[in-house]
Amino acid sequence: MKLMRTNVGLTNPSLLNPVVFRSSFNHFEKINATQAWSLFFTGGKEDKALGLSSTIGRFFNLSLIAIAIASIFWTFCLRPF
Repeated sequence: MKLMRTNVGLTNPSLLNPVVFRSSFNHFEKINATQAWSLFFTGGKEDKALGLSSTIGRFFNLSLIAIAIASIFWTFCLRPF
């Protein structure tokens, strides 16, 4: 019987921890909006899941602002009298 061997080294316990608790990440550096949204969507597991472009982070920020403005507009202007 032939066993399959892999070269993956999962012996480092920090590989399974969330990114925000890894020593290589936690240097109080500033992160961009895309990294912040990536950490939010993955539950802190990965900071590059959405890529490296700042356009995606800007899109999510503007979408969140648009939803808030639309909700305020709907509440105050379109409510029944």
